[in-house]
Amino acid sequence: MQLTTNAFKNGDTIPDQYAFAKPDADNHFALSENRNPGFSWSDLPAGTQSLALVCIDPDAPSKPDDVNKEDREVPADLPRADFYHWAMVDINPEIGKIEEGECSAEATPGGKMQPPGPKNTRQGVNSYTEWFAGDADMAGTYHGYDGPAPPWNDAIPHRYIFRLLALDIERCPVDTSFTVDDVQKAVQGHVLGQAEIMGTYTLNPRLR
Repeated sequence: MQLTTNAFKNGDTIPDQYAFAKPDADNHFALSENRNPGFSWSDLPAGTQSLALVCIDPDAPSKPDDVNKEDREVPADLPRADFYHWAMVDINPEIGKIEEGECSAEATPGGKMQPPGPKNTRQGVNSYTEWFAGDADMAGTYHGYDGPAPPWNDAIPHRYIFRLLALDIERCPVDTSFTVDDVQKAVQGHVLGQAEIMGTYTLNPRLR
């Protein structure tokens, strides 16, 4: 089972156009193009009836104390937690690919309520929903793909893992407003194979 993209090489830096936020000299960061990378797949396991695609940042700070604060960095040795950027299910294996920008082509304050995407697919809620809760300008329910926007003062680049799951079921058993965690639990016992691509991203000028 193979997953490929032309957006970046496995293990390399994700370009700014696929991020939710990009560097800004005056304000540390600004909203970016937020385009979803394009992906294609091949060599799926026999019996694959649908695909699920998730994107996870395993390097989110577990404590907000130093996040985006002047004159300090988020320590490299701070325990990290998962931040979910994308969950899409019920992908027809026969379409072969997801086009760049097909599911997201801009950063939307308040979130995309009905993100576009391949026919009959469903897209869940990402972690920006919790991250922006209480922010008068950004609060909302964030569906679909929203790309990297790590703390601009984090001492480490974040990793972004795009993982494609081949399933032996046509419809993933998750309800409306599902998360990556919901998908991972729901597909247990139904995964025939998986493939992934990892890219990195940072807004810290010291690391770019």
